[in-house]
Amino acid sequence: MLRYPAPAHKSDWESALPIGNGRLGAMVYGGVHTETLRLNEESVWYGGPQARTPKSAAYLPRLRELIRQREHAEVDKLVKKRFLARPRSARHYEPLGQCYLDFEHGEEFVEYERTLNLDKAEVKVEYKVGGNLVQRSYIASFPDAVIAVHVEAEQPLRFSVNLTRMSDKWYETNEFLDSVDARDGKIILHATPGGKGSNSLCMVAGVKCHDAAGTVEVVGNSLEVTSTNTLVFIGVSTSYEPGIDLEEAALNKISSALQHSPDALWTRHQSDWTSIYGRQSLQLQSDQNRILGTNNKNTPERFGDPEDADIIALYQAYGRYVLLSSSRNTHRALPPTLQGIWNPYFSPPWGAKYTININLQMNYWPVNTGNLSECHMPLFTLLHRLAISGKETAREMYDCRGWCCHHNTDIWADTAPQDEWMPATLWPLGGAWLCVHIWEHFLFDEDVDFLKWMFPVLQGCVEFLLDFLVEDETRKYLVTSPSLSPENTFRDADGKKGIFCEGSTMDIAIVRDVFSGFLKSIERLERHDTATFTTPALQDLIERVRIALPKLPPPTISSTHGALQEWGLDDYAESEPGHRHVSHLYALYPGSSITPTSTPDLAAAALKTLERRLSHGGGHTGWSRAWLICFFARLRKPAQCLENIRSLLRDSTVPNMMDNHPPVQLDGNWGGCAGILECLLQSHETEVRGGRDIRVIRLLPACPAEWSTGKLKGVKARGGFELDFEWKDGVVSGPVRVRNKLGHEALVCIHRCGDDDRMAGDNFGVEGLGEHDLFTGGLREPDKVG
Repeated sequence: MLRYPAPAHKSDWESALPIGNGRLGAMVYGGVHTETLRLNEESVWYGGPQARTPKSAAYLPRLRELIRQREHAEVDKLVKKRFLARPRSARHYEPLGQCYLDFEHGEEFVEYERTLNLDKAEVKVEYKVGGNLVQRSYIASFPDAVIAVHVEAEQPLRFSVNLTRMSDKWYETNEFLDSVDARDGKIILHATPGGKGSNSLCMVAGVKCHDAAGTVEVVGNSLEVTSTNTLVFIGVSTSYEPGIDLEEAALNKISSALQHSPDALWTRHQSDWTSIYGRQSLQLQSDQNRILGTNNKNTPERFGDPEDADIIALYQAYGRYVLLSSSRNTHRALPPTLQGIWNPYFSPPWGAKYTININLQMNYWPVNTGNLSECHMPLFTLLHRLAISGKETAREMYDCRGWCCHHNTDIWADTAPQDEWMPATLWPLGGAWLCVHIWEHFLFDEDVDFLKWMFPVLQGCVEFLLDFLVEDETRKYLVTSPSLSPENTFRDADGKKGIFCEGSTMDIAIVRDVFSGFLKSIERLERHDTATFTTPALQDLIERVRIALPKLPPPTISSTHGALQEWGLDDYAESEPGHRHVSHLYALYPGSSITPTSTPDLAAAALKTLERRLSHGGGHTGWSRAWLICFFARLRKPAQCLENIRSLLRDSTVPNMMDNHPPVQLDGNWGGCAGILECLLQSHETEVRGGRDIRVIRLLPACPAEWSTGKLKGVKARGGFELDFEWKDGVVSGPVRVRNKLGHEALVCIHRCGDDDRMAGDNFGVEGLGEHDLFTGGLREPDKVG
């Protein structure tokens, strides 16, 4: 429960509370005299598709030559002249509009409380005014595709309902809509966002009184209500769903919802919500929590309390809440943007686009371990569209087969370079990083139908990478060129500033993961459809991948400072040693090829990298701090995990618990959520036993000593495992309950809370379950280990 003792100020979006059904979202301010709902719908964007891809392939050989000659200034000039897209920007996200409820309260209010219940996905506002107890409840219903507000009072209330679409700027009076009118007890608003080809929208508000004396009257473009028990509904349709009458579709949603009683609506909503969100729960409690009852405090007061372990569990739960609210598995669903589904600005920071040099990827880091796997589907739907539009980009820019995408995309699956910011713009591996999610998702449920569906996307990415790779100047390795380390810059041996290189460490790690996932996908799919996956053309592609994999350069440790080199085989110095991106540690997290057990030298170099970053001020943005948590968890460093979790809450969390870049970006929430789970369970490693790769599941691998007691239910592990376990006084207590859905074997390794891994793979046994107990597969019902 998130708790607040006062409404959010009308200009304080960061204190309003979010609700969402995957497509339709609202920020609830909880005002007493005027309630504000700032509304969003995932397909409301400025403008339509654009043809922006530059025809730059003829200049690629010259660009690669200049990069190899380390002519950094000339490289930049050529990129600016020949490789940037026009128009410079893809499309941006816009608000849907606002709904205002204006109450005729004549007196000051008392006993105010505003809450967000994550388990029920419900905002509640309660107060008294003139002795009249007023209660308002808000949901974004997935079953009924509406936002619903239930207004109750002991004595009749008079209030009006209004819809508009006004700028976020306080001085702006223009309403960005085509028409708005009220009739038949409903308000109907039509709007078309700016720019050619935008999705048109129709938003409808409807009201129904559930008391005998209640009345609803149309006054101008408003609905005037007098009642003690009222339901207000908001529904929307857009032309992103082709072939429908927008007004008719929106009206049908409202008319359908009006047929239900408040109890029926709330029951339908909460049953749907709980069926997914309720799969997992986390409790963290210290002695101080039990003594002080800190979870009853107002939420912002808790962010900086070092004794409050339960606020960390709440943060993890909030991450799952906003992910399920932003990303549901429906037809043509879109992923969450930088700000999730919620955005108050007509000109949002970074366009509220899909930034894919880490941010969209981070949005989905907790989706599998957090037991929300179906929420991953909007990302894969977008990937299919990127694979189509990215073919032109691959061909026209790089003379390559397959498809590629740069560091941003939008609702129309734009794949051309975005902006003209040199450290980020010309990086064609954004789509490749997204493709890593395909095999990673498969590992948790091993859904062969999913893998078949995604295989053409993966194959097209592999075709591009094989054509894009070139031999390095030693002719020993295959490298990417042009290459960069996203958003960072370096100084070469002569002190000259540079951006582009051959085969940045992150690039090569991504290529290695894509190739490995491709070969593993083929191996699994051949078992089910031999004819399709043994064609001569595909076998040729497989052979090319097998030849290329060992020719990718290995990660290199700097002889200067002992950290991993960021720009591949060149030991360049960072221009900004405390940079927010730590891209060269991709192989540690979200990749898994660097571990303390299998690659202790590289793990030690990764730790040195993190220490250097932090000593120079790294982690100064919310999402960057969240990434640090994940890194330290993989290195099994519980003290550093807790230190960075506390910093994330204290320094990078706004009152409504959203992550602060600044401004608000929800990737930090999702990265932090994933990092907390990584402290408690990891399953990315395998160990060879009897000639077989056995999945390694670690319990409490980086659990801080301060989380001395806890309970984790419904956490997913790779290999089709789902686990419940508890710990007390720093050790696992009672049974570890394992649901083994696929009949595999797993090696269960137990750690103690607060034990700092010594970079040698040490594990710590507990009574009843040894250090390396084998859980034998084949059981499809819950089983006890230990």
